[in-house]
Amino acid sequence: MGRKRKGNPVHGWVIVDKPAGIGSTPVVGKVRRYFNAQKAGHGGTLDPFASGVLPIALGEATKTMAHIVDGLKTYEFTVAWGTETDTLDIDGEVTATSPVRPTREEIEAALPGFIGTIEQIPPAFSAIKVDGQRAYDLARSGEQPELAPREVEVIDLDLIDMPDADHARFTMTCGKGTYVRAIGRDLAKKLGTVAHISLLRRTRVGPFRAENAVPLAEFDLDSGENTSFSLEALGENAHKAARQRHLLPLQAALDGIPAIALSEAEAMRLRNGQAVSLLRKLDLERVSGIGPGEIALATTADRALALVRFEKGALHPVRVFNL
Repeated sequence: MGRKRKGNPVHGWVIVDKPAGIGSTPVVGKVRRYFNAQKAGHGGTLDPFASGVLPIALGEATKTMAHIVDGLKTYEFTVAWGTETDTLDIDGEVTATSPVRPTREEIEAALPGFIGTIEQIPPAFSAIKVDGQRAYDLARSGEQPELAPREVEVIDLDLIDMPDADHARFTMTCGKGTYVRAIGRDLAKKLGTVAHISLLRRTRVGPFRAENAVPLAEFDLDSGENTSFSLEALGENAHKAARQRHLLPLQAALDGIPAIALSEAEAMRLRNGQAVSLLRKLDLERVSGIGPGEIALATTADRALALVRFEKGALHPVRVFNL
């Protein structure tokens, strides 16, 4: 028999507005403690110096994290011209300087070259593994990890402001695996200078946006300031209700994925790891919006049941939710 997890079986998504100055892992820890949840994970790391949207999955919602990690992301960031650091951000040590400051016209002329499918060499300080070791561990030990170029997708990249000659502000929407720090490095190189990212804020991850994110202070049980969630003051039921207002349903991460309602008998087959055959004319009408090989969300009694793949006239379970 497996060891029982500590905490409560809490399931769903919490969208945190992470402040600068704290890593993603401690934020996950704060949220997990706040809900006393058995299991938690995040949908895409934010560096300590960065702020913005950090989606955190609790319980069975962790089974949907891939859909968030693979989703589009939007960033607002500031490039500081003339100084490059080893981490390519404000937290690093200076490694190069340049007197060159690009003009608005030069910057705007260079931007189209960074839109679409482009090749990008990840920063040395990144979590990519090289011969079994994290690149950032090698970089911290003084080694220069050899990182191969990777294809990434940049949907749009726009210059939104130039507050002074030393700084330029941008907004970018991109796909999985795109490093903002590498964009700053490569743009500076194309413009004949060096640079680092001095400010970075993520405003969107998949369907989750900054305007709907909850400030991290709401989940700080250690500071003593969040007295609004005192068990003694609220009572157990009110305390639970106060916390639930920050919890989104598991399926919030599956925006845009087709859904299909199943009967309880069909649901039982999926729970047992069996495929559900849908070959009758009426059945085919139920899956008319699901293409061959496509992932869909199976529901029963308006509850999320499983992620399924439709193949050869049947729904095959991919991830079954234990709700």
